[in-house]
Amino acid sequence: MIFVTGGAGFIGSNLVAALTERDRSVIVCDRLGREGKWQNLAKRELADILAPEAMLAALNYHKAAITAVVHLGAITSTSETDADAIIGNNFILSHTLWRWCTANEKPLIYASSAATYGDGEAGFSDDERPAALARLRPRNPYGWSKHLFDRRVLRAVASGEKHPPQWAGLKFFNVYGPNEYHKGPMLSLIARSAAKLAAGEPLRLFRSQRFDYPDGGQRRDFIHVVDVVDVMLWLLDNPKVSGLFNLGTGQSHSWLELGGALFAAVGKPERIEFIDLPQEIAAAYQYFTEAEMGRLRAAGYESPFTPLEAGVADYVQRYLLAADPYR
Repeated sequence: MIFVTGGAGFIGSNLVAALTERDRSVIVCDRLGREGKWQNLAKRELADILAPEAMLAALNYHKAAITAVVHLGAITSTSETDADAIIGNNFILSHTLWRWCTANEKPLIYASSAATYGDGEAGFSDDERPAALARLRPRNPYGWSKHLFDRRVLRAVASGEKHPPQWAGLKFFNVYGPNEYHKGPMLSLIARSAAKLAAGEPLRLFRSQRFDYPDGGQRRDFIHVVDVVDVMLWLLDNPKVSGLFNLGTGQSHSWLELGGALFAAVGKPERIEFIDLPQEIAAAYQYFTEAEMGRLRAAGYESPFTPLEAGVADYVQRYLLAADPYR
């Protein structure tokens, strides 16, 4: 039995789908709200589903059956300004699960974030030494909360504190794919734009505010959610692997390249317009991200990552333009 926090969310529901397709028993801990998140789980049989306030009681009740905890639940908005709420959800709850998994000798896989790298001035190396982590400067409360927990975990491991028998923190880069439809302003450009482009509308991209990046030339490491899930399944299958790992493809692409893949997926000629970068996000805007993937490869993960063009086509044609967009 796998206990998945955030299991009704974007990445979580894709993991739940993969686990149930493997005939694994799954407990989901999440809030469903009013944004239609329940539809992310509508095709799945669950052992249980519960709210976060019931988490510890459920963990203790199912303790004998639980074989691993995957902690994906968090406030993930990079524009959220309520730092108290973010710390309560992203740090304190994570630390509670760390202690429970340590005390009960259960593996813990948890979500970190590429937002921990801030503007990327210190690079994108997933060096897990405490001194290396100390050099990173996240630029929003979300990234800082993830970084704070990474530092707590790695300090505990480095100092010889007791810890879960397996632990893995995953620094997700720009993940795209089905079941993200509840995310509102955090929805990917692919999901926001596919139907509009298919109807003949232009793609709108942000102008650059830096001379060294042309408009639309800002770059991201885009990774399909199926690859993210495959890495988590691999970790569950390889309990001797622990560590803090980047999870991107290792290859950045510009927004213009993403746009080209989108137009190809909907079968329309490219038509792009540029708009100003909103001032409320300009200060923390990342112009370049690219995961260094050597540590995950060295740990034994060998599967190739989905090329951007193929991943966008799969997402657009199988889900976004389909009658039923849910996995």
